[in-house]
Amino acid sequence: MKAWKRQWMMGAACALVLAATPASAAYFERVATFPVFENLPDGVDPATETAAEIIAATPDGMTLVYSDSPNGQVGFIDITDPTAPRPLGAVTMDGEPTSVTTVGKVALVGVNTSESYTAPSGHVAVVDLATREVLVRCDVGGQPDSVAASRDGKFLAVAIENERDEEVNDGAIPQLPAGYLAILDLDADGRPSNCDSARKVELTGLAAVAPDDPEPEFVDVNEAGLAAVTLQENNHIGLVDLASGEVTGHFPAGSVDLDRIPTAKEALIEPSGSLKAVPREPDAIGWLSGGRLVTANEGDWQGGSRGFTVFDGAGKVLYDSGNLLEHVAIRHGMYPAKRAKAKGNEPEGIEIGTFGGEELIFVGSERANMVTVFADKGEGAAPELRQVLPTGVGPEGLLAVPERNLFVVAAETDSAEDAVRSNVMIYQYGAEAPSFPSIVSADQDGAPIGFGALSGLAAAGDGRLFAVSDSFYASAKIFEIDPSQQPAVITGAITVTKDGQPVHYDLEGIAVKPDGGFWLVSEGNMEREENPTENLLLDVTVDGAVQQEIALPEEVARQAIRFGFEGVTVTGEGQDQRVVVAIQRPWKDDAANEAKLGFYAPASGEWIFARYPLDAPAGKGWIGLSEVTALADGRLALIERDNQGGPTAAVKKVTVVDLHGVTPAPIGQPLPLLAKSTAFDVLPELQRTNGWTIEKIEGLAQLPDGRLVLVSDNDGVADALSEARLFDLGPLPATE
Repeated sequence: MKAWKRQWMMGAACALVLAATPASAAYFERVATFPVFENLPDGVDPATETAAEIIAATPDGMTLVYSDSPNGQVGFIDITDPTAPRPLGAVTMDGEPTSVTTVGKVALVGVNTSESYTAPSGHVAVVDLATREVLVRCDVGGQPDSVAASRDGKFLAVAIENERDEEVNDGAIPQLPAGYLAILDLDADGRPSNCDSARKVELTGLAAVAPDDPEPEFVDVNEAGLAAVTLQENNHIGLVDLASGEVTGHFPAGSVDLDRIPTAKEALIEPSGSLKAVPREPDAIGWLSGGRLVTANEGDWQGGSRGFTVFDGAGKVLYDSGNLLEHVAIRHGMYPAKRAKAKGNEPEGIEIGTFGGEELIFVGSERANMVTVFADKGEGAAPELRQVLPTGVGPEGLLAVPERNLFVVAAETDSAEDAVRSNVMIYQYGAEAPSFPSIVSADQDGAPIGFGALSGLAAAGDGRLFAVSDSFYASAKIFEIDPSQQPAVITGAITVTKDGQPVHYDLEGIAVKPDGGFWLVSEGNMEREENPTENLLLDVTVDGAVQQEIALPEEVARQAIRFGFEGVTVTGEGQDQRVVVAIQRPWKDDAANEAKLGFYAPASGEWIFARYPLDAPAGKGWIGLSEVTALADGRLALIERDNQGGPTAAVKKVTVVDLHGVTPAPIGQPLPLLAKSTAFDVLPELQRTNGWTIEKIEGLAQLPDGRLVLVSDNDGVADALSEARLFDLGPLPATE
């Protein structure tokens, strides 16, 4: 108990750190998510690949405009009501749109028309915002990657990257032709007056890295008309006066040392590694007040320092976030473990906006699917972490709309086959408290406890929760959770071992043994051609050591398909104790829309079974079980769900079955069919987050006070939503 108290205090300290913001601070709350495929024309397959990448708003803030590279289009979204965005269709570009902004009455779109890396070409398309027609195309002589207008609307800066071929010389530069900055002079409506003769600013000879091959990546313009341009591969930043077209300054982005970060090649979250002299190689850049600059240090061919940096106008580093973004992602269960050896959370986007009288910095982490919000505290102080916003997969475009108290994120990753769709999420400023996160981890040995892919949940009699992670990670873990705090805090992690060594299981369920230790289930895959795995019930000690692997009887195991053990719980005591295992989907010997529950008797080693009636899928995909947990009244609660997310999600619920009068039987005998009732329709709870509806609700437990809590599985943040959620469903509804 003393150890538990000590761990609880660690969690409390963690929660206090996250909540250390001024009492007057307000927060962003997500109010809507717009799936980009909804802008496809009628009759087009909704599975068609789309993307929202760079995003802008019309001057009145009522319409969003985004670049859609896969479709060669620029899309429009009506946000007159930001809680109910509406599709307004798209305009086809003559090439690949790479970036967009709006000035006056037009949208200005950078369009890449390059035939090859060695023959780059492109233009800026001028689109009438009222008629949605392309008015003119202004040749800029190369491949445009980013566009930004001056605050007074007089100039458009176009970063002409002329990007390298990553298949040539292992992607190293120089690879000519060199990039540059193009400048278009704009009239009062935003139309270029020098459309046929864009001004060209050479950026060669500035950087120490490949000075004859600058590759401008991103551009931003301040109120004085000074453009800041990142030369990402060159690890350099240039400053250009747009009125004169002169380079007024430049400086190297420099490098940074990183400690206590994950660097393992395997899918592990172990923040024990270090990197030295990592080039920042910034992607996005933004102007702060006082002539300061902030960069998102994504990295490219040699670097990527996994954070963001604030510079003064001469290049002096005023602040560097170091390992902070890595730790934020880990603490919130959003760390992309498969990217640990590469560029980690991979900060790519920067946006600046003033809300509530404070200048805020928004940093988009492409691989962690998150935006971190910081309050700028001025030149002499570190920015203050305010909030973490979960986004769609691959946040690319960040947009602050302060005049409407809105912030917008465009997430580009789109794969209908994998149930991941590009979307635009809208957040509104002014909430008294953030609804995210609902679960975080405490620090241990100077870094947060890594977690993710939570796939099973169980409650102990003293109020603690225990969860497990699935096969995504290289070694299986059990997590100890204090649910009494808000957010709930992971206070410890136990590595599952076999013969003293960490072991890889596909853990899908956990139950606390009455006499100490745990029952775990590992989902097998007997249909795998190479190295098929069995469905296993595991008897595990309190410190994670596997005492016994218990397999199904052979006549049952040979009926297995890909979808196996998905939950475990314990009923009864002594000789009457039964370990109940939920099997996710019908096996070869099951009737359609029926799955099995297995009942294992530890005293005798006997397996008996009952049938569970699954709902028949009404739309796409399948329906199966994801969890089973014993209730205080002797009944069983189960998670029944479909495998759909977003708008097609239809079945996400908690059901209850009563075992009184039910006699499970051995395989080969008639198995009883259980009667189920729905206790909770979880779909409305998932939809209340106003995000992409979560597909995988995976863990369920009943706390000692009778409340049911549910946890979602974020698939280890591998091309999946990163938001790990713990939902408090409350007590079971009263039944007659």
